[in-house]
Amino acid sequence: MEPISLGFQTDIALLRLGGSIVEEYSDHLVVRTPHNPTHWWGNFVLLGEVPPPERSQQWLDHFSDAFPAADHVAMGFDGTDRAVEDLSWFASRGYDAEAAAVMTATEIHEPSTLNREARYRQLRSDEDWMQSVDLRTRCNERPLGDVAYRMHLMAKATTNRQIVEAGCGAWFGAFLDDRLVAQMGLVKATAGVARFQTVETDPAWRRRGLAGSLIHRAATYGLTDLGAHTLVIVADPSYFALDLYRSVGFVVAETQLQIERPPSR
Repeated sequence: MEPISLGFQTDIALLRLGGSIVEEYSDHLVVRTPHNPTHWWGNFVLLGEVPPPERSQQWLDHFSDAFPAADHVAMGFDGTDRAVEDLSWFASRGYDAEAAAVMTATEIHEPSTLNREARYRQLRSDEDWMQSVDLRTRCNERPLGDVAYRMHLMAKATTNRQIVEAGCGAWFGAFLDDRLVAQMGLVKATAGVARFQTVETDPAWRRRGLAGSLIHRAATYGLTDLGAHTLVIVADPSYFALDLYRSVGFVVAETQLQIERPPSR
């Protein structure tokens, strides 16, 4: 199966760059990330379409067979124009259902609010990448002592750094007094297409123009250094960041359907 969704195409391309294994079947893909088994969206099943209700449980069983040791469920549904209501069978059974907005831009402009306090640069040193993990922990409201979660983030940061050091992209940060307060990655997914990753700002420093300023710098790098003609970013359609992305030139091109169930359930 070859995904038609630009969101899933770029997801899978970046996972392959990071060492994930993609098993291809006629009507679905199984994506595995052995070096980070707790990364839900590195260990998931992608279906060619939303199954009818009478076949939905069959696919949940297939996920369990494909990942017998997993304590999460993550499943995507290929396509470009479906709505979250199409996932009502799963939602009614306690799964988190989402129709994410896949946004694209072919050119970029400065946000209305530029933050000139911070210093913007690429992450390079061990200290930079350790700060990246700390920032992710703060943004996801997890205590620094959550060992399992930190191990997951460390594994993800190692993969991101390997992709960057292989010359496939860059990770950008906004620093205030040497403290990382916002970050994002931009990676060349396919010829002419670059995908943003992990756009986040420290909760204590939000609404100050940091993310928009950082996106502008990273996008400029993508359109020049990476030779991209299309930039892709995926966002929660109900989250305020959607307006931020629009403000610098992104438009909604597709919807990306997926369900997940965290281990706690």
